[in-house]
Amino acid sequence: MSTAPLLQRTAQKRIALPVRVEPKVYFANERTFLSWLHFAVVLGGLAVGLLNFGDKVGKISAALYTIVAMGVMVYALVIYQFRAKAIRTRSGAPYDDRLGPVSFLSSARGVLRYVLTPNLHRRYYASAF
Repeated sequence: MSTAPLLQRTAQKRIALPVRVEPKVYFANERTFLSWLHFAVVLGGLAVGLLNFGDKVGKISAALYTIVAMGVMVYALVIYQFRAKAIRTRSGAPYDDRLGPVSFLSSARGVLRYVLTPNLHRRYYASAF
């Protein structure tokens, strides 16, 4: 018995199947949202620590970390709402985001560089003279 007729494709005939969304997709979206909020709380805690125990540079960097933490919170909410709507409407939208995490981590790294550079320069090079 030959299987050749079974393997042939018909030209431009598509079968529309409903997209099935499993409950784990909703929970994964919420888990990602909570993970971003956890990152924002850690940045906020770092900002509070710098605000309480830092000098002038520490207070400026605390303000910058607070701004980054609030940006992370807003970003997390917007992405969560976008993904929840896409899941609810069962669209085939891409759920990945490559720009957000890179931009927030690079901004946090920039603030860290702003904090460390003057303090290290003042501590190691100013005492040598």
